[in-house]
Amino acid sequence: MKYTQLGNSGIEVSRICLGCMGFGNAEAGFHKWTLPYEDTKKIIDHALDQGITFFDTAMAYQGGTSEEFVGRALKDVRDKAVIATKYTPRNGEALQKYTGAEWIRKCIDDSLTRLGTDHIDLYIMHSWDYNTPVIESLRALDEAKRAGKIRALGISNCWTWQLAKANALAEKEGLTPFVSVQSHYNLLAREDERELCNLCREDNIAMTPYSALASGRLSRKPTETSKRLELDAYARTKYDATAEQDAVIIERVSQLAEKRGVSMTEIALAWLLSKVTSPVVGATKVSHIDGAVRAVDLVLDEEEIRYLEEPYVPHAIVGVLGTSPWKKQAR
Repeated sequence: MKYTQLGNSGIEVSRICLGCMGFGNAEAGFHKWTLPYEDTKKIIDHALDQGITFFDTAMAYQGGTSEEFVGRALKDVRDKAVIATKYTPRNGEALQKYTGAEWIRKCIDDSLTRLGTDHIDLYIMHSWDYNTPVIESLRALDEAKRAGKIRALGISNCWTWQLAKANALAEKEGLTPFVSVQSHYNLLAREDERELCNLCREDNIAMTPYSALASGRLSRKPTETSKRLELDAYARTKYDATAEQDAVIIERVSQLAEKRGVSMTEIALAWLLSKVTSPVVGATKVSHIDGAVRAVDLVLDEEEIRYLEEPYVPHAIVGVLGTSPWKKQAR
């Protein structure tokens, strides 16, 4: 395993981040394909053995049970692990019951309890909060950092201008800025290259993209399947509409993998590792860890990178940003 700095945070992380959305009580949340604690522990233990130190979860994953599983599994090695978790901005009843700052304080304390720890290494706004002035969120998050509850701040699912605005305001007011961004970026979804990648390079903001393997589509041939592929309805909303054009890229990943004598996972992640700090890679089998780890040492040459990138055509923005209030208003 190789390690790097998480943007300007001073925190060292492994080049692979283990995504923990697949862990948690399958009856407690949106996903029905998640793993029970015993399987979660085996995968996390194997990840640690392979040198992975960076783990990403969220309060929204399976009703908080993902955080509980991750915290239990890392309890005895807490000082060696970098734990990232995410809070969900207020919605529904919470809008009436809490102010933006009160909600952030509650979410942090609840996550600390579920994780069984006294601090969170990277605390991430799961998506842009359209119901709370950004200055209010920044002040509440800065307060938590000064109290030692969190070490660094990240953001996920935001437009480039929103990240730039928030960090400019943080600098102006002497508050803690966002040091990382977690977005939807992989060989099948490259719209971040228009603006976000450039901002991150300019300001040394770490990119830790999710869906690194396009929910498994970049790790297997189109004729192959998996339990997640069959049950993950949300992933289908992100990829089904472009399946025909994406199949050309997937085929090139397969061809290059065969030529290099490696797995498709290794090719897809090697490409992504040439662009970002630490991709978030999910695993529902111990073997999934091995392919991700091997990708860290696989270097693609310029010709191979061009071969993988050449078929890409512009995609509509999908997922969280595709349904954001701002996008609806802009139309």
